[in-house]
Amino acid sequence: MPELRRIPVNGIELNVAVAGSGPAVLLLHGFPHTWQLWTEVMTGLSDRYRVIAPDLRGFGASTRARTGYDAATLAQDAAELLYALEVPSAAVVAIDAGTPPALLLALRRPELVRRLVVMEALVGQLPGAEDFLAGGPPWWFGFHAVPGLAETVLEGNEARYIDWFLHTGTLGDGLPPQVRDAFIHAYTGHEALRCTFSYYRALPESAAQISKAVATTRLTVPTLAVGAQPVGAALERQLRPITDDLTGHLIENCGHIIPLHRPAALLQLLRPFLAAHPTR
Repeated sequence: MPELRRIPVNGIELNVAVAGSGPAVLLLHGFPHTWQLWTEVMTGLSDRYRVIAPDLRGFGASTRARTGYDAATLAQDAAELLYALEVPSAAVVAIDAGTPPALLLALRRPELVRRLVVMEALVGQLPGAEDFLAGGPPWWFGFHAVPGLAETVLEGNEARYIDWFLHTGTLGDGLPPQVRDAFIHAYTGHEALRCTFSYYRALPESAAQISKAVATTRLTVPTLAVGAQPVGAALERQLRPITDDLTGHLIENCGHIIPLHRPAALLQLLRPFLAAHPTR
């Protein structure tokens, strides 16, 4: 079992799961997850890596901060976590809401990011996602973005709401009961919901930060973009024009929650990619 630690960073405290020893791998989850999204991945990597999986700002047992849900602040949270753990550089693996801060960290602080793996997300307004967005963004983006609305409507109905995402994100297969229950608990209550939806309310600011970064900087870190359903290859297409060393891969018959729905397939991609010698 991972060791759980509370680590002060950037004016807050992060709840962090740590397992194994060796080169560091930092895992950044999304919505509606906690560090437990990575349970199978941590087991599969901790024999040769020091695996670090925080609850992101506002999620799980980390501080429910009033502000700081933009990608740049979250990237600073990640950088300070590495400093606090005396990690000079790490492979960074991110999914969903964890992807924009992971990308910004790699763009702004490439010396901290040995390799980058990003999954099932879009990054700002970079071109390449037009097909995915042809019918408009997913319905919940607008619902979550209205200040104060979603948490007021959903309080008391969190389980049914989160279950929809967990069911859809595994193509109907669902999650192990203990993981499902942990996620439901983490997203129950007005403050937990407020923090969750703060990520969506910060999306315009995060998009502007990414656009500014890629206007002057290329992504030089070796990068793997992994898609499933529904994002597919959209993230790879967004990254292709700005990345020096990019590999794309689609996992078949896999829902959005890749690390829990198809952990074995993901580990088959991660192990050789993380072990490869630096190309820079």
